[in-house]
Formats: sequence, structure tokens, C-alpha cells
Amino acid sequence: MPAPLPSGCTPSLRVTLRDVREARYCLAGVRPWFRRHGLDWQDFLAHGIDAARLRATGDGLVDPVIAAAEMREAVTAEAAEAAEAEAEAEAEVQASAPVTVAQGSVQMPTEMEPSHGG
Repeated sequence: MPAPLPSGCTPSLRVTLRDVREARYCLAGVRPWFRRHGLDWQDFLAHGIDAARLRATGDGLVDPVIAAAEMREAVTAEAAEAAEAEAEAEAEVQASAPVTVAQGSVQMPTEMEPSHGG
């Protein structure tokens, strides 16, 4: 059973196998390291592990792996923010597109009408 998190540590950042590889660690050495620290290797492979739990080992070897996870999360957050901004801009364009109403029906603006294969 894994050791409880130290008081004041909240689970947040998940470290994954991808982060171990990004830190250029040899998996043949990482698996025994998990065993020595009472951590479940199979659970880590399936779900990752909280960075706080790794820090709680007191082993400085976790620092490059946690740094890789933090970098991954930062890049992911930036990409999500960019996608959200792009979606908002697209929604603004859609909302500002002119719509005409003729005899009770809504018609698409001319520049948005589909071509008729001609």
C-alpha cells in the first residue's frame, strides 16, 4: 500500500510514463525504484501517479520527471486556451454574419451558400 501524502500536499499533477521517458530515465531502473519506495508499478502504468506522492519519497531523482510533467501540463494548458480562444472567435464571426429573412424563412448570406455543382 502506498504511503499517504504528507500533510499540506494535495494531489494535482499526474506524472505518467511519458514523463519518465521525457526525463530520459531507463525503465529497467525505474521499476525497481518504484518497488523500493513501496509504489505500485502497474497502477502507475495504468493511471500515472501524483507528483506529490513522488516528492514524498524524498528522492531527488524525481525532480526531472516532475519537471517533465509540469512542462507537459503547461503545453497542454496553452493548447487548450488557444483552442478556446479560436472557438470564441469563430462564434463571434458566426454571430455577426448577416442573416436575411424573406417571407418568414431564414436564408443564408450569399457568401455562405453551398455551390450547386456547376
